[in-house]
Amino acid sequence: MGKVRLQDVASRAGVSMKTVSNVVHDYPHVSEAMRHRVQRAIDELGYRPNVLGRRLATGRTGLLALAFADVSLPYFSELARIVSAAAARRGYRLLLEQTDGTLEGERAVVSSSEAGLVDGVIFQPSVMSSTEIAQHRNDVPLVLLGEGPAPVTVDHVMIDNAAAAAAATTHLLNLGRRRIGFLGHEEQRTSATSKQRLRGYQHALEEAGLTPDLDLLLPSKAVTSADAVVAVSSALDRGLHFDGLVCRDDLAAIGALRALQERGLGVPDDVAVTGWDNISMTSFTHPTLTTIAPDTLSLAETALDLLEERINGHDGMGRHRIVDFTLLARESAPGLPAVLVS
Repeated sequence: MGKVRLQDVASRAGVSMKTVSNVVHDYPHVSEAMRHRVQRAIDELGYRPNVLGRRLATGRTGLLALAFADVSLPYFSELARIVSAAAARRGYRLLLEQTDGTLEGERAVVSSSEAGLVDGVIFQPSVMSSTEIAQHRNDVPLVLLGEGPAPVTVDHVMIDNAAAAAAATTHLLNLGRRRIGFLGHEEQRTSATSKQRLRGYQHALEEAGLTPDLDLLLPSKAVTSADAVVAVSSALDRGLHFDGLVCRDDLAAIGALRALQERGLGVPDDVAVTGWDNISMTSFTHPTLTTIAPDTLSLAETALDLLEERINGHDGMGRHRIVDFTLLARESAPGLPAVLVS
């Protein structure tokens, strides 16, 4: 069967091509009966609108791109689902791009390759400098996510990572822990995310009158639970004592739970553990995981608000927005009820 055309759908439904176009573009004045009739013909024939044709007709494709380093990381896959659903409520479809955390991959996201294909891009960079991002083609609206430095000309949405790390560390301090380690930052090249979280961790210790101990910084070779197991096991092999762990992310925390269990150490009795991201599995670990939960719905909606304003012609300086996070106290570091922090 050849490519299905708009006129094929019109013929099957017994309506005009204009009516089919109105349904495809979701114009509100189309009756529900007519919309159902046309949609049934679209489904039967397998019609797919021509994106480039739509752009020529309306100046829009109805497509947005979401780009980040690694779709296999639970936080990013769960965030993609939330952004996709939020975009769909606004009438957009979402394209997912994985950059592999490489400079080449990130440059492709902000290059002219996106021009004409999508109406805008939401992008969480890992390695590109803010200077280089500022030089991207401004005919493709762009909103940044994450903790890296952002150009003053580009919109940016994030949580306050230093404040969140301080909240997690303070939570452990309030439980009476004094030998608190930080687990999971990169062994080779410390990311902007890890730097901010380490800064909040250090600040909370110093506010409590404690001097940060460099021996209690436990880096990982990679952002995986397996590497966190290695890091914690190696520290215990060296005879290092700690009674609390602030983990860079939930994957590191899950690795810590495994390593401590293998050594016969109880959580939270011997070591209290906090994670970061509130990925879905943290409610089902044993024990359940205390974690920093970014307000990902607010993150998605705020980014889409800013992006739509750019798509509709806003041409001002970059807007930088900080969304809330919650410290969810569960079994791995029980204490006060969940605390919302702005």
